[in-house]
Amino acid sequence: MDIVIPSGQNLWLFIGAAMVLLLIPGPAVLYVVARSVTQGRTAGIVSVCGIHTATLIHIAAAALGLSVLVLSSALAFNIVKFAGAAYLIWLGFRKIFGPAEAAGPDGELPRYSYARLFRDGFFVNLLNPKTAVFFLAFLPQFVDVSKGHVAMQITILGLILAVLGFCTDSAYSLLAGSVADWLKRSRGYVQFERYGSGLLFIGLGVAAAFSGTRHK
Repeated sequence: MDIVIPSGQNLWLFIGAAMVLLLIPGPAVLYVVARSVTQGRTAGIVSVCGIHTATLIHIAAAALGLSVLVLSSALAFNIVKFAGAAYLIWLGFRKIFGPAEAAGPDGELPRYSYARLFRDGFFVNLLNPKTAVFFLAFLPQFVDVSKGHVAMQITILGLILAVLGFCTDSAYSLLAGSVADWLKRSRGYVQFERYGSGLLFIGLGVAAAFSGTRHK
């Protein structure tokens, strides 16, 4: 079967619109920045990989019409929405009330395993219902229906978006990692990082739970 891509004009419009949206910091960017500041650039990149592995699942769901099923069912939508919110809030409370992270002999905080960073990034994005909504509302606008193979066109657009998102999120990670090298010279940063990032995760979870309303 031949590969069908949207028309050239639609494709460039899509790339331009996607770049504008991706450069605006959202929950995924804030998560990557928090991880990069805590552990450095490599940890941020691993988190980005987890986030965009989940993006691939959202792309497949959009192409197969599963996002429509989620949006058409109040129960399914709320399960996904509140599961994602609960996970973010759990991360925040674990950060604040979990065992204190003692600094090592070189003054660095203990490092999480890359597997854990990847897992957390994966679930933060997978359980974010706004991502499903975004794919359902955004991608179809750039599909050329006259060419047919709508699912294939959505898949291609989604993959382009994933690549662009990986690049922009990685850029945020590298920048945050550079800033972290300066921030960690301050002794007060460790305390700030614990409570600041914990409250950030809790705030993101609460915002995800109460933001937006389901259309009828």
